[in-house]
Amino acid sequence: MYDPRLTLQLAFVIRHAIRNHRPDVANRPGHSVPYPIMELSVTLREPHRRAELFGPQDRFLRQIRDALGVRLHARHTLVQIVGEPSQVAKAAAVIEHLQDMLRQQPHLDEDAIDVALAQVEERPAGMDPNAITVFIRNAPVAPRTEGQRRYVEAMLRHDLVFCLGPAGTGKTYLAVAVAVHLLKVGQTRRIVLVRPAVEAGERLGFLPGDLQQKVNPYLRPIFDAMHDMMTFEQLKRFMVNDVIEVIPLAYMRGRTLNNAVVILDEAQNSTPAQMLMFLTRLGHHSKMIVTGDDSQVDLDPAQRSGLIDAVHRLRGVPGIEILRLTEVDIVRHRLVQEVVSRYGDGVARPVDAPRGERSR
Repeated sequence: MYDPRLTLQLAFVIRHAIRNHRPDVANRPGHSVPYPIMELSVTLREPHRRAELFGPQDRFLRQIRDALGVRLHARHTLVQIVGEPSQVAKAAAVIEHLQDMLRQQPHLDEDAIDVALAQVEERPAGMDPNAITVFIRNAPVAPRTEGQRRYVEAMLRHDLVFCLGPAGTGKTYLAVAVAVHLLKVGQTRRIVLVRPAVEAGERLGFLPGDLQQKVNPYLRPIFDAMHDMMTFEQLKRFMVNDVIEVIPLAYMRGRTLNNAVVILDEAQNSTPAQMLMFLTRLGHHSKMIVTGDDSQVDLDPAQRSGLIDAVHRLRGVPGIEILRLTEVDIVRHRLVQEVVSRYGDGVARPVDAPRGERSR
């Protein structure tokens, strides 16, 4: 939303008009009064950097125009914005935000425009106050249980959060939503999605292709969540520019991740050594969110889960939040809650053999 406190040098006039408006028609019975149109001029602080601000062949101006439904005209040291008052105010705020960004970096890209546009979008009327806004308009993500609400609050407050719970409790989905929200509002610069490449009780053998093609099947749940929160083109662009990175856990060694939200999904399938390696990647101004279901460990039975080990070692450490979601937090099909309840600790036990038959 446009902040009136912004120090803009602008001149504007509001008039009641629409394109091709005919007063004689508008005043006839049955015709509504036309909506107000605002004309507003924003002064460029650094006119010599018009090319960087407007993008190649004014691409960034067109992106703002298409997103907000306004008309933009650049003249000398001014950008004239014409349209509905609320949209004009948003466009002015976007241009001001981009000018702020240009003072701190040599150039802009389409991702910067997306972030600036997302920041000025208002919450829809009646939206849940706990909702997390994402890049897709009118598609906020809201916690649906008390446990999920505590989980979201913990991710926003703490730099290292562990969340354990059964399938369907929203562990991964909410973690991705918070990461996308922080990217949208400019509180982080990138998202790193990590998962152990461990099969769930099967051996898939050799997978053809490059690293990305090999790891994609393991990261599919995270991609599915991402697709609910941004368009395919946005996701593709973010990945090409390394704003969003997906990587198997084994390739995290030696890295330090600053200004990032790092999500380790299916962490129950990490070993203690891998978990230690992962946790020590945490850099400045970053958050780590570790999710997993400790009742569905797919490691060799002799191997201790890194998630279980970390929770045991780190419980009570200031600044680290450990939460557990339960069956009451399951938000998938109603039968999922019943299945989880019947399986108890999640370990598949052999069905009782008929009386008189010895189990093998």
